[in-house]
Amino acid sequence: MTLLSVNINKIAVLRQSRGGRHPCPLEFARLSVAAGARGITVHPRPDRRHISAEDVLAIAAVLPAGVEFNLEGNPFAPPRPGYPGLLALAEAARPAQVTLVPDGDGQITSDHGFDPAALPDGLTQQVAAFRALGARVSLFVDPGTTALQPIRDCGATRIEIYTGPYAAAHARGEPAAALADARRSAEAAQALGLGVNAGHDLSQTNLADFLARVPGVLEVSIGHALVAEALIEGWATTIGRYRAITGG
Repeated sequence: MTLLSVNINKIAVLRQSRGGRHPCPLEFARLSVAAGARGITVHPRPDRRHISAEDVLAIAAVLPAGVEFNLEGNPFAPPRPGYPGLLALAEAARPAQVTLVPDGDGQITSDHGFDPAALPDGLTQQVAAFRALGARVSLFVDPGTTALQPIRDCGATRIEIYTGPYAAAHARGEPAAALADARRSAEAAQALGLGVNAGHDLSQTNLADFLARVPGVLEVSIGHALVAEALIEGWATTIGRYRAITGG
């Protein structure tokens, strides 16, 4: 069984495009849980382009026991007005999981993972600080990455496989090589005792094939495709269809 974590960043993008309070990410987090989602993912960015620090705290305050809160971000992005830094947010929100990504401020979306052979100075200390708050720590990695011992050594307990290349290959009708890359990363992680998550551009079209070919995926984070599909199918119906694929 694979846990479905609903990423609600795109709801906040819609709100920010107009200003004001609607659509409200907090309400969509509640709707997601009511529809059966077992996790909520948010990725606040320093420029506040979508999910804000205030959203993070509001959502953390209402999620019921048993629903995982996954907080994504770059731990090295410095605080600035309106963004206290990822560690400060985690201290206040106490997420069950923190997913660390090497994003720069100007990136539209996460599009690459950490290189285990060149992890940033200070990452071990950052991971320890998040774990001291009770959070599981996952590191975003590129598919095909297999030399994962440095990730385990820095204290992380999971990886998240970047599935953008797989989604693009699946859309072209040639997913085999991308699936093989993801499978190699998953098996290498599991051999070290690391758990495996996956995310980016997963959809109802490509998710079942991914889970069938990549073993032991514990969690998928899905937002962009889910929101796009829900514009046609409805929010609860779309979440139900993903849960039917993941089993969780």
